[in-house]
Amino acid sequence: MREPGTLTARDVLARYPNLRDDHLRYLERWGLVRPVRAGSTRTYGFADLAVIRQAASALASGVAFRTVVRQIAAERAGQLTFDFRHDTEPARVVTLQPRPRTKPQTGIGGPSEDAISRAEALFLEAAALDTGNEADAERAEWLYRQALEADPYLVAALINLGNLHYARSRLAEALALYDQAAALAPDYFEAHYNRANVLHDAGRLEEACEAYETALRLNPQHADAHFYLAVTLEKIGRSARARPHWEAYRRLAPDGAWAELAREFTDGT
Repeated sequence: MREPGTLTARDVLARYPNLRDDHLRYLERWGLVRPVRAGSTRTYGFADLAVIRQAASALASGVAFRTVVRQIAAERAGQLTFDFRHDTEPARVVTLQPRPRTKPQTGIGGPSEDAISRAEALFLEAAALDTGNEADAERAEWLYRQALEADPYLVAALINLGNLHYARSRLAEALALYDQAAALAPDYFEAHYNRANVLHDAGRLEEACEAYETALRLNPQHADAHFYLAVTLEKIGRSARARPHWEAYRRLAPDGAWAELAREFTDGT
């Protein structure tokens, strides 16, 4: 049962028909609203509802949503920490691809061939469990750790173990693993993309932009990386640099969750 004076996302959208769900989720990514989550239900409290009313009123007056966000953020700067961790999905490695190793694999200084094979088998077992089900997350984490004990250079295990830390808001631990993965295998998109998400959540926005840009050089077709880079650039006042990434998201994900929002940030600007 929700607290008196609160509204669910469904209630908010019914009360303010000029707001859409992607508007609400974008306000959340900026840290301008902080709903309580219970499964897929988001419940907004008094402080959130004040921001939501302000946004709805501005939209009703014909103000562009991008301008609404910037105005509210400017008013609230210094009162909050921007945060979009709530439903950001890290990139997960699900299969092992043959690739050159960056460290010796046999003899002194590297794992044996048997250890490498064992590590890869443990990784695949962990990845099969690592599907977002909290009940399986502990077992998956243990298996990734066992894989890394056998082969400390198994980058895929570093990345996926980092994801499990990230899901539990252990940002320092996640970042250390992503840093290690990126150093061992600079061509792993997932390491740079996930690292960028953590840097953003830690408030290191300039570094986050650099990490997103590195990720996009490796995989320019990744729509969400364009979206999150656009968000981060907007937050540091670089709207002109953000625009091509809004446009890229529209092109790559015309039916994506943020397509309409991306249109609002590009049309007429």
